[in-house]
Amino acid sequence: MNIALFASGSSGNCALVSDGETHILIDAGISARRIRAGLTAQDVAMADLTGVLVTHEHSDHVKGLTVLLRRDPVAVYALPAVCAALRKLLPERTDCLHEIAPGEPFCLGNVCVTAFPTPHDALEPCGFAFSNGCARFAIATDIGYAREGWMKYILGADAVILEANYDPDMLTAGSYPFELKKRILSRKGHLSNDDAGAVAAKLVQSGAKQIILGHLSKENNFPELALRTVELILRQNGIDPESDLDLRVALRDETTGLFALNSEMR
Repeated sequence: MNIALFASGSSGNCALVSDGETHILIDAGISARRIRAGLTAQDVAMADLTGVLVTHEHSDHVKGLTVLLRRDPVAVYALPAVCAALRKLLPERTDCLHEIAPGEPFCLGNVCVTAFPTPHDALEPCGFAFSNGCARFAIATDIGYAREGWMKYILGADAVILEANYDPDMLTAGSYPFELKKRILSRKGHLSNDDAGAVAAKLVQSGAKQIILGHLSKENNFPELALRTVELILRQNGIDPESDLDLRVALRDETTGLFALNSEMR
């Protein structure tokens, strides 16, 4: 499998998972123009998409969907409550919407997909785990806290896009209103850099060879700090972040590389 992130951050999220034949878009939280440009850069046309997966209904994950589907009616998959919200957003494209069930694998082309529930202040948020027999990949963002319930779906993955949204000190001292700070810090908010480090250590111990820190806050984090915090926690758990895995940070507003995954990474 190959993974390309077109954007990852509080202002927009979109990624492509592809095995050369099956092409799956994850979220559409950037403009349709940017999504099409990202696909073109990966030699994928809208008509080539097997489907679009939506993690939840917040605008930074769906704001490009209406325009994107206006010209290209691609199948969209989401949990039931998210589908209900999307029916209001896409009244002319409700035929494109397909409900999926949490924890129940289904196939899109050659790729097996499993949606798993995540703790976040949305209607029915989820992450996704992917497998095609050669590699396992997962995306876990917009998560309030680390718990076994959702982590069991990503342990054993070869690569994971993992949320590292904020630095607690920056958030506390920052200009956000108190209620917004409380929301982010809550068990239905976001993962901090420290949380991400603790989860990353468990991922590496379960076999992960690549972790991409994503969904960084523009106001309450910066890439170097997220990377440094996670590296420190990895070292505290006996993991060398330079030799034991490929650790990097996703860019907020532009494409972050193309990552090729296979079981030989282990």
